[in-house]
Amino acid sequence: MKPRKTSRIVVACIGLLMALRAQGELPVIRLNAGIHVIRAEVANTFETRARGLMYREALGPNQGMLFVFPRLERHCMWMKNTPLPLSVAFIDDDGEVISLSEMAPHTENSHCAARPVRFALEMTTGWFESRGIRAGGKLLGLERAPPPR
Repeated sequence: MKPRKTSRIVVACIGLLMALRAQGELPVIRLNAGIHVIRAEVANTFETRARGLMYREALGPNQGMLFVFPRLERHCMWMKNTPLPLSVAFIDDDGEVISLSEMAPHTENSHCAARPVRFALEMTTGWFESRGIRAGGKLLGLERAPPPR
């Protein structure tokens, strides 16, 4: 191969890898639960909500995923293909935690909001309990989430 052709192939491969990486990255916002700061990846499309945290092996200590739904409903979560034990908080439009659930890895049990919500926040198992966050608590920063698509 000539050097010129090789460099074009390398540039094309780098461009493809960058495009694939950008496609896989989710928006990240900062949420607050009292004094606790959360770094939340945002799943706001059908595809990103469906994938969720599947296949993830680890989350940082204050890292989670915020699901933004297009409609106010009693949304449910499950753990198919998810190796991490997680806690989920179902949150209404005002940031109030409506209900919480602990979810075991690789299960298909439905964990549903106690009443209609627009958001769900998944964190490592026990995260909410260890910080004293219960139903009725507030999360701040949801207005920074990209709208559902």
